Amino acid sequence: MTDGNETAGLRVDPALRDFVADELLVGLDLEPAWFWSTVAELHGRFAGRVEQLLRRRDELQERIDGWHREHGTGDVEALEAFLTDIGYLLPLEEPAVRVERVDREIAEVPGPQLVVPATVSRYALNAANARWGSLFDALYGTDALPTEHQPAPGYDERRGAQVITEADRLLDRFFPLVEGSHADVVAYRVPSAGELAVETGSGTTGLADPAQFAGHRPGDGDRPAAVLLRRHGLHLELTIDPSTRVGAQHHAGVSDAVLESAVTTIVDLEDSVATVDGPDKVGAYRTWLGLRTGELTASFSKGGRTVTRTVHGDRSYVGVDGQELTLPGRALLLVRNVGHHMRLDAVRTADGEPLLEEVLDALVSAVAALHELRGHARVSNTRTGSVYIVKPKMHGPDEVALSVELLAAVEEALGLEPTTLKIGIMDEEKRTSTNLEACIARAADRVIFINTGFLDRTGDEIHTDFEAGPVVRKDDQRSQTWLRTYEDRNVDVALRAGFAGQAQIGKGMWAKPAAMREMLDTKGAHPRAGANTAWVPSPTAATLHALHYLETDVLAVQEQTRKRPLADRRGLLVAPVLPDGGAGLTDEEKRHELETNAQSILGYVVRWVGLGIGCSTVPDLEGVGLMEDRATLRISSQQIANWLHHGLVDEAQVRETFARMAAVVDEQNAGEPGYQPMCADLDGSPSFQAALDLVFSGRREPNGYTERALTTWRQRAKATAGSGEEPRTREAVLDDSAPSPAS
Repeated sequence: MTDGNETAGLRVDPALRDFVADELLVGLDLEPAWFWSTVAELHGRFAGRVEQLLRRRDELQERIDGWHREHGTGDVEALEAFLTDIGYLLPLEEPAVRVERVDREIAEVPGPQLVVPATVSRYALNAANARWGSLFDALYGTDALPTEHQPAPGYDERRGAQVITEADRLLDRFFPLVEGSHADVVAYRVPSAGELAVETGSGTTGLADPAQFAGHRPGDGDRPAAVLLRRHGLHLELTIDPSTRVGAQHHAGVSDAVLESAVTTIVDLEDSVATVDGPDKVGAYRTWLGLRTGELTASFSKGGRTVTRTVHGDRSYVGVDGQELTLPGRALLLVRNVGHHMRLDAVRTADGEPLLEEVLDALVSAVAALHELRGHARVSNTRTGSVYIVKPKMHGPDEVALSVELLAAVEEALGLEPTTLKIGIMDEEKRTSTNLEACIARAADRVIFINTGFLDRTGDEIHTDFEAGPVVRKDDQRSQTWLRTYEDRNVDVALRAGFAGQAQIGKGMWAKPAAMREMLDTKGAHPRAGANTAWVPSPTAATLHALHYLETDVLAVQEQTRKRPLADRRGLLVAPVLPDGGAGLTDEEKRHELETNAQSILGYVVRWVGLGIGCSTVPDLEGVGLMEDRATLRISSQQIANWLHHGLVDEAQVRETFARMAAVVDEQNAGEPGYQPMCADLDGSPSFQAALDLVFSGRREPNGYTERALTTWRQRAKATAGSGEEPRTREAVLDDSAPSPAS
């Protein structure tokens, strides 16, 4: 960078500098010089402490490696004593959270949660607007209902009849009538604001629980345009319009059932994005800013026409008291910042040191929210004046404490009330899991979220236990003692700390966007486990997963779960290592595991490095689409690196397998505009070389993270291709394009 780009002693990428001056600060009483001075001050204040904490990670890992080299998996009690002695395992605490000014979407309303890459405004808008979703569309356009015939183009009435029948069944299950079935209804009427009359062929009835009637939208006389129902804090709108094709077919003129779906959405600056320079970061920040001001728009071609998306407004009804009832039209937004280990080349100190990326993330996240907090935004996100920042990749309570201090420093710099910036703790690293009580205690007055994440947590498990022996196959991790303990203990600790009614307890992502029947059959386990939110890959998945929260009263489950014994954290210390050192595995089993992981790595990396896609649906070796981000890459690369280290596979096998899988991935991406086949020149392919780098450096890469290799090779790819490219949006992970009977 040139001296002309220096601001407050920092060398700032021009794209970032212009974004701050021309977009982020416009309308606020803040100057660019103040902004960059604050960035410099925060970096100077925290950079040294971050480096100390990262060194502490490495020191602990070295000692754990040494213990496992000497003892193998060892005895759990002996390992517990050792980890306590070196300060990895801390005394158990009994935290009590005391968080004020938390929006009800987090504190009171269980429901699905979306995670959306901030680099694609189209998807971010779709995710923010996914607070409400068409149940008719979700049933019509997915495998949630079996397809008994080939639907006709446009609206297929046989498929529509299937949807209507299933919707009636769900209404009977969740909103039963005093007498009869919703399938018998010929009209829904509202004789007065607080009364729902349901006409059937045999007479007039009503809801078995009249309190489930929440309001209506007036129509013609006592025939409403919409009926609003409520169960377990979630709303369902029956839209009544006999003039539509669906309404004309429906026995009561119902044209749609619109279900409150994605109650919260995380706008992601971390694992699901490919941001390696200033322009990339600006694209992500611009999305967050536009969502907070309500001014974000996105235009694109769909079905031969130009579609423009905007931020939805709120929804208005007449409540049961006769007064206007306004419900949020958008998911409550959280933003995920990067972890402590990330540095940003786009901003450097005078001596060339890359900036702590989390400093810029935190300040931009908060300043963007100022537009709303000061009343300048077109729509509201928070109704309590809070800003919700999710922090990933933290190792233990000292790192949580540093994150809390950083947020407090940003509050002070902006003149915000203390604890305005709330924190979500990603429980995805082993040192956090084993010290979860202490982590929560360090953020007791601002923590609003903890969750479990199988992929990152497994990646860290493999790396932490690397020297204990060859780990079990990836799919077998789900049955391991450590994972069962992890899932149970996350809920147990949070409930004992007082999360119920104050904060979210989250579960991980459903990774198969097209497998909605399977999701409906299995993901109901999350609310039944006491989790009041869980991640889903699309707005349609959010609508279908919301049915699980209509089914399960999560708050009642939490009350009962809180009484069970606390899961013993020693279960987290049982290393997932093959009991016989891998001798029982056949050559075919080892070959399949190697191929599966190599194809997964290449399928993701070729898009991240080659196309700048940070999150997408990647076909696996069998062609099943799986939604992947850096977490999937971490587990797959650590799996192969571990087996390579312990001799279950050798380097020649790994290289030969990656070369064969490159041909498979090239074929899967054939016809993709801009795609550069790896097999044309494996040695010269940045994507292929990045994949090998991830595996062959996996043993020594701090914590097994993938960011260093990805960023290095993506920057090389961009330098070769030119810097003018935009992030690609090949896979509509968060964009639903199923046929729409409701329209």
